[in-house]
Amino acid sequence: MNKDFDLFMSQLQETNQTLDFFCDFSKISANVAEVEMSLNTLNYLIGKDDLAKGVAEIWQRDPKVFEVLGILIAVRDEGRKPVVDAEGKVVLLKSYFESASKVVEFLRGTGLAEIFHARRIKNLVDYVFGIETGLDTNARKNRSGHIMEDTVARIFVRNGVSFRQEVYSSEFPELSVLGADEKRFDFFIETAAKKYLIEVNFYSGGGSKLNEVARSYTDLAPKVNSVSGFEFVWITDGIGWKSARNKLEEAYHTIPSVYNLTSISSFIAVLNNDKGVL
Repeated sequence: MNKDFDLFMSQLQETNQTLDFFCDFSKISANVAEVEMSLNTLNYLIGKDDLAKGVAEIWQRDPKVFEVLGILIAVRDEGRKPVVDAEGKVVLLKSYFESASKVVEFLRGTGLAEIFHARRIKNLVDYVFGIETGLDTNARKNRSGHIMEDTVARIFVRNGVSFRQEVYSSEFPELSVLGADEKRFDFFIETAAKKYLIEVNFYSGGGSKLNEVARSYTDLAPKVNSVSGFEFVWITDGIGWKSARNKLEEAYHTIPSVYNLTSISSFIAVLNNDKGVL
């Protein structure tokens, strides 16, 4: 098969982001639900003139309520977050939730006490929903990869291709050439002629990771392909590759089977020519 790298590059898509890429509201809602009861209890502090008294009253009933305070300043793992206290000592953030007086110190030190007193927050459940939405944007990078996997899966389904996802190299004793480290492949397709181990990814932006990925697959593919009956396939897309063109070109000409979302139809044709997918 003739390979045209310039054509491959011209086919790269700008984005694979659908509307559900931006926020995972089901995850956000689940995170809020976990702390909703505690947040509703803490609503008692909103508008209180005597904050210390309000904290003490809640503390007497259920001190564990205050363990959710970290999320109010967009911190999840209070047990690992070091901060400098009023005496200049480095302490863990969670230490502020160990007594009513420390809780008050936390609220005043973070500025939440004034926010509560001025009623700038009306309901902590709604407030945390907003925080969780903001924090969820950090997961977008991972979602782009999942979207690519879903896209490829839909293409396979649409073309009647049977496949498995997240298959580990340890399943195949023949792949001992890969060494002791277990390798996870995004897709596995078996035809009457061959077993295909497939990696998929999408990069809309550049970065050093792209060079590392291309280098890694350039090393991996010959090892897989050296085993009779196996072939490594790389399906990748995204204009981020324009910043790593040279390294991608090297991989493209080293790895026999490299496709993008446009040329994946050629891979489907290969599968059909393999006397059908098992």
